[in-house]
Amino acid sequence: MKKIMIFAAVTVLMSSCGVYNKYERPEVDTKGLIRDAVSDVDTLAVQDTASFGNLPWRAVFTDPQLQALIEQGLEKNANLQNAALMVQMYETMLKAAKLAFLPAISFGTNSMGSIQTIYTDPSSTTKSYTLPVTASWTLDLFGNILSQKRSTQMKLLGYKDYQMAVRAQVISGIANCYYTLLMLDEQLRIVTEMGDMSKETWEMMKLQYNLGRMRSTSVQSAEASYLSMQAQANDIRRQIRSTENALCLLIGQAGQQIARSTMEAQYLPSEFATGVGVALLKNRPDVHNAEMQLAACFHDVQTARSQFYPTITIGATGAFTNGNGAINPGKWMTNLFAGLTQPIFQRGALTANLKVKKLQYEQAFNSWQNAILSAGNEVSNALVNYNQYDANSKLEAQRIAVLTKNVEDTKSLYQSSGSSYLEVLTAQTQLLSAQINKVTDDFNKMQAVVSLYTALGGGGK
Repeated sequence: MKKIMIFAAVTVLMSSCGVYNKYERPEVDTKGLIRDAVSDVDTLAVQDTASFGNLPWRAVFTDPQLQALIEQGLEKNANLQNAALMVQMYETMLKAAKLAFLPAISFGTNSMGSIQTIYTDPSSTTKSYTLPVTASWTLDLFGNILSQKRSTQMKLLGYKDYQMAVRAQVISGIANCYYTLLMLDEQLRIVTEMGDMSKETWEMMKLQYNLGRMRSTSVQSAEASYLSMQAQANDIRRQIRSTENALCLLIGQAGQQIARSTMEAQYLPSEFATGVGVALLKNRPDVHNAEMQLAACFHDVQTARSQFYPTITIGATGAFTNGNGAINPGKWMTNLFAGLTQPIFQRGALTANLKVKKLQYEQAFNSWQNAILSAGNEVSNALVNYNQYDANSKLEAQRIAVLTKNVEDTKSLYQSSGSSYLEVLTAQTQLLSAQINKVTDDFNKMQAVVSLYTALGGGGK
């Protein structure tokens, strides 16, 4: 009965000091976290459906050539490989933390034996030997080892989240570079066609000049417009080469030409179910990582608190010895021991350490809250960007149709002396601007899809 009462008292003491408490997620308000992209109501009214961020990346990026590049990047990207190695490091540390619960056993190899000569009788010797073994076990009554193990577990989960975040960045980076190449290809096609049109206008004006129907300044302006198109084409080719090199770096290969499709061949989702706001707590690797850092700090506080309580160690020593020659053959000699270490005066180190750990927990809590708000902002921005660029693209398409007809009519009028060369050049310039704007809007819409996928977690296999 006395032993039971002592055990019960110890249990109550440990419960009251809270050293065995597990981490529980603090309350967080995610209401209104994501703003509606088109409605005047701030809070996004979403259905509790599967999140767009849960889609596998192959379901979002359907271009076969892009899929091949992403697969290569997931296999060879240096940052992703380093993140995987970091996870392996913490898995090893966690295994070591779990082994801390086991006894420590050591085998002494510094006393293997000795031979002693007795000088009173040179013909005889005394042989003595000792093979010592020591085992000790620290009783984790106050959760010091347990809280350290839990802290390491939380850090391991955090680095797994970091690995997933790097993975999402690799996927989005490859997709953005690929779509940039498609945009530049389309811009180069437009500028090349517009350059051919400018050359035709220039040659037509030279003919009019030779016939004495036009001044030299008109021909010079047409030639300058043609040369400007050539310069723009060269600049786009430079950007293509630079983007190809950047994409090759992401997929872990030397810079080279990238096989790719066209913008017209792309199909991206246009309907997005973002899921409830709390889903960001689960899907976003950086948000979950911030929470795991918070949990690790929680257990660090527990560790610091447990250091105020005594450390109890039990153990045994044993040795196979012949007792300096007195016992033949040798025998095992054992000894049991126990020790209790109670910190009394540590010059304020334990108190300061506990206070620091509590402050670090508050910092981690603030970082977690901010990560949630940042995630909501990114989702909101991606949604509004997609809707606005989609609307602009449709307007630019209408504008292109009008300006294409305007260029044709202006040329016809010019040939019949119904308009000036300036009107022709202006019409061509406006058409080029509208075409470039539409390509840019379509590219920005693609980027918005990539950003939304990443902002919602982007962790689908």
